[in-house]
Amino acid sequence: MQQILVAAKITLSLAFLLYASWSDYKTREVSNRVWVLFAPSALFLSLADLLLYEPSKLPFFGLSVGVTVAIAFVLFYSGGFGGADSKALICIAFALPFSTEMLFTPLLAGGASPLARYLFPLTIFSNAVLFAALSGIVMLLLNLKWRLTTGKKIFEGTLATESIGKKILVLITGYKVSVAKLKAKWHIYPMEDIEEENGENPLKRKLVVVPRDEGRDKIVERLSKAVDAGKIDADVLATPGLPMLIFITIGLIIALSFGDIVWMLVSFVLG
Repeated sequence: MQQILVAAKITLSLAFLLYASWSDYKTREVSNRVWVLFAPSALFLSLADLLLYEPSKLPFFGLSVGVTVAIAFVLFYSGGFGGADSKALICIAFALPFSTEMLFTPLLAGGASPLARYLFPLTIFSNAVLFAALSGIVMLLLNLKWRLTTGKKIFEGTLATESIGKKILVLITGYKVSVAKLKAKWHIYPMEDIEEENGENPLKRKLVVVPRDEGRDKIVERLSKAVDAGKIDADVLATPGLPMLIFITIGLIIALSFGDIVWMLVSFVLG
């Protein structure tokens, strides 16, 4: 019976996270009803599991949830996570506070980390962060392909005067797309903007390292006008802004299948 409860918690988590990831990708919004349904259902199943079979673990359940909630709040208020990402992490803590080795033995040797045993949500989180970081390699390859294919510079005009730090951030989070595609795909965000020409001052382009919904359409309009006037190239820097929820979902699937990837990498490096 305990295995059935654990399987139910895993199924519940995957179902809600897959739906939330799809909704976030399609609309950049996740209804609060998702979390209103997910959280109490997860909490009920976990408490039933613990009270019926392992009441001695209740303090550790509180520890796992408390640590996860604290991290989720810090990430949210520091701007590192969106509201949906933080709520997803908290719901995961309610559903899967401990390792699921009862049902899933990691396929990779050493995948079961000490952290996962009592703080499984942090394993999911670390996997998510790792795979989010790996997406930066994909962006770099896309930029390299564009550079080799077109023979043009990625940072043209006044963009070349931006700091190295900003350029690196843009290279690992964005790539070149046509302004026409930027106008057609609302979920792609411009990573550059232009200042309106003022008298004899030349057109000034600047990098936008933290794209936001606010003002997006106006930036796209300014870029489009500059392209139509022949003042800038038709390809501009932009980011698909993949929702962190997708990486959290991937982090859960990887944690269930292979274990704690970050732990394995650290263990390998340290010998």
